[in-house]
Amino acid sequence: MRAVRIHERGGSDGLVLEDAPKPFVATGEVLVRVRAAGFVPDELEWPGTWVDRAGRDRTPSVPAHDVAGEVAEVAYGTTGFAVGDRVFGLTDWHRDGAAAEYAAIEARDLAPIPPSLSFAEAAALPLAGLTAWQALFTYGGLTAGQTVVVHGAGGGVGVLAVQLAREAGARVIGTGRGRAADVATEMGAHAFVDLERESFEDVEPVDLVFDTIGGDLLARSAGRVKPGGALVSVTAPPPVEPEGGRAVFFIVEPDRAQLAELARRAGSGALRAHVGAVYPLAETREAFQAKHKGVPGKVVLEV
Repeated sequence: MRAVRIHERGGSDGLVLEDAPKPFVATGEVLVRVRAAGFVPDELEWPGTWVDRAGRDRTPSVPAHDVAGEVAEVAYGTTGFAVGDRVFGLTDWHRDGAAAEYAAIEARDLAPIPPSLSFAEAAALPLAGLTAWQALFTYGGLTAGQTVVVHGAGGGVGVLAVQLAREAGARVIGTGRGRAADVATEMGAHAFVDLERESFEDVEPVDLVFDTIGGDLLARSAGRVKPGGALVSVTAPPPVEPEGGRAVFFIVEPDRAQLAELARRAGSGALRAHVGAVYPLAETREAFQAKHKGVPGKVVLEV
């Protein structure tokens, strides 16, 4: 098969499209013919890109852990899917991703794609959607009537967090660069703070701050959390804990039930991923570079 691989550390310049062995599928797995894949721009810095769970070198590695495609093969002992099913989900962090014609994935990490969604739309959902869901509800405990701040509300994770929070009955304040204001408000943010022109410290104390930006903004966010509230981050452990509240850092995990719920909402039109750009597989290097330059939303690879 054809796959994008990276052989040594050094950033996206090392990504090359080349011939690679088709993955072997073990018990509990399916082989997916990839139609679209999504990535995180800094995933080439993750330990799992370079070593397996035992710490052994696993290069050359295939990036992009969001996957959408069709089941091409079902391994012996695997249940729940049949050849031809349209599926989407996440590949394991310590295994090859989906920037390839085929990917071997544990069936428990996949869910059916609703008929109304394209492969590109489906590929924009798993990582961003699960991250938003787990931040808001699993770790943030968000409920109706509360107020949440979503830092980076125009990004791939942020736009989904805004929609999920609003649908849950929360008041949503988005933040980010000014150019993201229209996207954030279109997706349901009640208010938006332009971090290039306005002070985040002017925001009233809130029940939850969900951070996707990090840096100094993460440290300053603790002061905007009410007693009993939470500061949840996916960028780094919060350096300051809210007074009388909680500080949480987490790494998203695959969850079939949550994937199915995201799919249900997306299929009904209640949830919409923001696909900022689509690149062919042969231009994966350019896609990574475009995302580093600030392309809003999710950048998707079309296979």
